[in-house]
Amino acid sequence: MITSYITHPTCFDHFMGPEHPESPKRLEAIHAQLSLDGVLQQTMQTDAKPATQEQVARVHPLRHMQSLQDCVPEHGMISLDSDTLMNSFSLEASLLAAGAVVRGVDQVYRRQADNVFCAVRPPGHHAEASEAMGFCFYNSVAIGAAHAKARYHAQRVAIIDFDVHQCNGTVDIFKDDPSVLVCTSFQYPFYPWRYLRDEHHNVVNTRLPAGTDGPAFRKAIEKDWLPALHAFKPEILLVSAGFDAHREDPMAELNLEDEDYHWVTQLCMEIAALYAENRLVSVLEGGYCLEALGRGVSAHVKALLGQPYKICDSYLAR
Repeated sequence: MITSYITHPTCFDHFMGPEHPESPKRLEAIHAQLSLDGVLQQTMQTDAKPATQEQVARVHPLRHMQSLQDCVPEHGMISLDSDTLMNSFSLEASLLAAGAVVRGVDQVYRRQADNVFCAVRPPGHHAEASEAMGFCFYNSVAIGAAHAKARYHAQRVAIIDFDVHQCNGTVDIFKDDPSVLVCTSFQYPFYPWRYLRDEHHNVVNTRLPAGTDGPAFRKAIEKDWLPALHAFKPEILLVSAGFDAHREDPMAELNLEDEDYHWVTQLCMEIAALYAENRLVSVLEGGYCLEALGRGVSAHVKALLGQPYKICDSYLAR
């Protein structure tokens, strides 16, 4: 498999304070672990380009884009809500994160890569059509899905979201859009407290109680997602890959292991192989324990490369 790895240096410049969990250290931890495991060197590495106004406007109203632009500080930080802060680089980084997904969609449709991982921040899946929230400004995966529909005339786009939080922004943007299937797993009940009821036919909510471990997670995913995905037959899979459901992550109370991320990635790849000519584009969402984040992403990218899961030597040496 040819796996593209897309990132950009400006994604390190978005900063919300030394105590904020959504830190530039997240990308440092990912890069270090992938390099240590010899995984990064096996990918096709490219830089993101910023999403254009036209691409962003497919999912976010122009007034929302302008209001965010008007908030960008020249110096220091401003707070959009209790969780989401902005410095002078934040919006540029968010446009690059969205642009990474757009570039990934281009690469898989042009057969330059089989699949893609976008190592970018800030995350995006909480950003609703007209509201930035939950560390997110623009909804990167939604912008990528809209690009696949507009540029490549995709009729069936599946968005897979595994994270400790539900992808309320993605649901807000695509609710009741029959051309997009959203499958989302999350701890329940938990933030963001929105769209938790099964009222949209194109949204599959997999609610996981606190304490859910890997075997229970896998059973729930197979029960909820596989029938929907086989019935939908997606032409491309977009993955919002969150690693904060790991047992070591302080954000919540799910208990997934590194190997579970390899497993769910393989499941997505099997669907992509069956229906989408392998087209799969993944983008980083949550994950706040740096060590677990690095290992989880390494397991994810190994699966994208078609490699078996293997416990990394650095973990065994702990």
